[in-house]
Amino acid sequence: MPLPFLTADRDFGADDVALPFDDHDVWRRPYRPGPWRVGIAALALLLASFVLIAAVVIAAAGALGGAGLTFGFAAIIICSALRLLRMGVWVSRAGLRQVSFLRTRTVPWRQAAAVRTAQQPVRWLGLPRTVQGQALVLVRRDGEQTPLLTDHNADFLSRVEAFDRAADTVEAWSAEYGEHAEQAESPAYAGAR
Repeated sequence: MPLPFLTADRDFGADDVALPFDDHDVWRRPYRPGPWRVGIAALALLLASFVLIAAVVIAAAGALGGAGLTFGFAAIIICSALRLLRMGVWVSRAGLRQVSFLRTRTVPWRQAAAVRTAQQPVRWLGLPRTVQGQALVLVRRDGEQTPLLTDHNADFLSRVEAFDRAADTVEAWSAEYGEHAEQAESPAYAGAR
């Protein structure tokens, strides 16, 4: 069964262009999930399989209430693992979407002033501990800065080249569609329509 949220829809090479897709209206993650994220999700799914086996044993023993609770717990583990795999930054013609474990934020390109890479303290694997590293930062038109990706998160820990490719790709999407959004808001463009 193909899992489209696991792939970046293409393999990266040295001569790739940043916006190679024909359909820019589809939300895409411009990088592959890292081994830490995939490994944690695989362990969660392994745990879910044992919980499902326990639920079958409990149901066979005749305790249907306990089996239902156990099946529910397994469903929560499976949904959590799938959400963990969807986490990251997604791009499309409409804007930039940051998917975290509990919520999703979408920022239209017209609200984004810049997307740039910055040296700053970053969280190590999302934990409270911070280390010096690189972050891809979204600067909104109202001045708010939001870190999108870091080189020490679950996707890019010990994968500096992958972080650089992902940051360059997201910056290219921002440059392409940020300019279109600015042109669409300019009075000269509005008068020409």
